[in-house]
Amino acid sequence: MSSPRNYAVILGVSSGFGKATALALAKLGYHIVGVHLDRAAGMAAVDELRHSLHALGVDTHFFNVNAADADRRTEIVEALKAEMAKYPGSTVKVLLHSLAFGSLLPLVGDKDTKVCSQKQLEMTMDVMANSIIYWSQAIMASGLFSKGSRIIGLTSAGSQRVLPMYGAVAAAKSAMESYIRQMALELAPHGITANSIRAGVTYTPALDKIPGSDTIMKNAYMRNPYHRLTQPEDIANVISLLVKPECDWINGTILGVDGGEDSIDLTWWTPEEQA
Repeated sequence: MSSPRNYAVILGVSSGFGKATALALAKLGYHIVGVHLDRAAGMAAVDELRHSLHALGVDTHFFNVNAADADRRTEIVEALKAEMAKYPGSTVKVLLHSLAFGSLLPLVGDKDTKVCSQKQLEMTMDVMANSIIYWSQAIMASGLFSKGSRIIGLTSAGSQRVLPMYGAVAAAKSAMESYIRQMALELAPHGITANSIRAGVTYTPALDKIPGSDTIMKNAYMRNPYHRLTQPEDIANVISLLVKPECDWINGTILGVDGGEDSIDLTWWTPEEQA
């Protein structure tokens, strides 16, 4: 009889936090179910990631689709259910939400200002917040979670701080944090935890799209007591710890993984004093 397997479902697997987490969990023996949305130009990097994961001895099941598409979600969960049936006792141990796709337009403005439309606002909320609920519902209803499973959503300091052009995304991040707390309550009887990870400023393709990203990074270098940006691997390392049974009691919280960037402000300190 085939041995049970642990699977990690990673939404946004092809770059940044998703990619780093896939590699970290593969080193722990997790088989990777990755959802990503890449054009032909980006598929070489996706293929390279899959090759690296296979080299670590795990299977991969990648789907190049819109993770917010209800029909595609149903197809993926059904395919995963069929795959896991080959290995009785298998479980989805991790669901990681690392989707970054939303409007970066201002929320309000005069008649000459292009503002975030209703469709764009709803799309941003659906992709960056609501989808973590829909995926959790589908996996739970299919019986693929088990005691000890983890639901993890990635958030940012932008959920509390105001940044130009970040209004729609900030609202979605705040909503996701609230969803995580609610799921932590509702899933506790099943032994399933739900937590948010608030990453520090990290150079990813998503950050590169934000207007003024260079200034954001420079400020992060100054604010952070380590004077470096957060790396995707910093987040992946914490997720590798969260999956352990010793972390069963961490539930419904926001874990700051930023080297102290959000709680320590060194921007007032001159370079001479820092030296």
